Amino acid sequence: MIWVLIGYMFLFIHRPFEVWPSLAEIHLERLYMVGALLYAATCMRWIPNRQHLAYFAFALAVLVCWFCSPWMDQGEETVENFLKVLVFYVLVVSTVHDEKSLRLVLLGFLGVMAVYMLHSLREYIGGRYAFRMGFARMIGVDKAMGDPNTFGASIIYVLPFVVPFWNCQPSTFMRAFLGGYVSLSVVCIGLTGSRSAFVGLLLWGLIMLIRSRWRWCLGIIALACLPVLWGALPKALQNRFETIVNPEVGPANARESAQNRLEGLEIGLKLWAQYPATGCGPGAWKIATGRKIESHNLYGQIVGETGTLGLVAFSLILLCFWFNLRNVRLLYREHTEWGRDFLFQVTTAVAFALFLMLFEGNFGHNLFRYSWLWYGGFLIITRHCVEQRLATAQDPWLGASRPWSMAAEQAA
Repeated sequence: MIWVLIGYMFLFIHRPFEVWPSLAEIHLERLYMVGALLYAATCMRWIPNRQHLAYFAFALAVLVCWFCSPWMDQGEETVENFLKVLVFYVLVVSTVHDEKSLRLVLLGFLGVMAVYMLHSLREYIGGRYAFRMGFARMIGVDKAMGDPNTFGASIIYVLPFVVPFWNCQPSTFMRAFLGGYVSLSVVCIGLTGSRSAFVGLLLWGLIMLIRSRWRWCLGIIALACLPVLWGALPKALQNRFETIVNPEVGPANARESAQNRLEGLEIGLKLWAQYPATGCGPGAWKIATGRKIESHNLYGQIVGETGTLGLVAFSLILLCFWFNLRNVRLLYREHTEWGRDFLFQVTTAVAFALFLMLFEGNFGHNLFRYSWLWYGGFLIITRHCVEQRLATAQDPWLGASRPWSMAAEQAA
């Protein structure tokens, strides 16, 4: 079942039916999901967690806001895509129950992202790009999330999951893969020209540097390499990223783009005042505001598109993230003999990814991203594995039956 989940990750992220339109005619992703659901029905086992309720409450809020929207037709695709992600979330949390399976799913996630970036880079070298803000910007091979800013954000949100594998005594081959993955991520983010993704990359690198035992040595190396990496960027990209601190060096449309991020929150608050209960409806931002661009602001998007109902439900999701993270950390504090193993590292990676999504939300409308549900699922599974470890240690009968249960889960 784990490989079935990884296969759907590939279909969802790389989206080959958008790269090769002939595949779209057979609705490959729908057929695959039906088959996955039928297969999962033979081995599903629900993991109790209050975060499930928060996600279903948010899904209900999205549906209510959509039904109440004056522009239901415009929001249909957004709602449909969100419900697909919710179904996959249910599959993950009901079929992945042990550390080995979680490790394989996360490694498959990194592998799928690597293929996605490599294919996108190949297409960029071959001349497929978006010419915006006066220069060629790298885009993803898909259409749904291939926009330069969205593509860059997708890369940023996955980077924290490199750390659990790096910190858990990887093989030489694994270290080479992880090093290549990070290098590929840096190249792709640089070529997108996305300022928000670039800031996110710098933030990720800075926090990784601070947390490292060799922070001073790595800091010196980083300072020595920065001028070289900066010089390797084309002049147009240098000017683009320089506008982060000095807007005057860029064209007028670059300054206007930065201003739109701030306006997204302000306009969202106005929509909230106009539609306080349910907002203008998911996916209806453009038609409701009469603008050509989306909100480019998570917090404006929440209150503007889903109103008070969506705000409360989304706040519950964040609260449940906090409860789960806190409970896992408390267990590790009580059992120092466990050390900072893979499950501990995954918890830290989820917390870091959540922080990056909230930070990048100041510059992007990422409310309906798959990351909120997938990462919540990873955290729920991690907590379940830690609690199972604790229960096994406290009950010798569970310890005696553990080999049989692991074999059954691996067979599933």
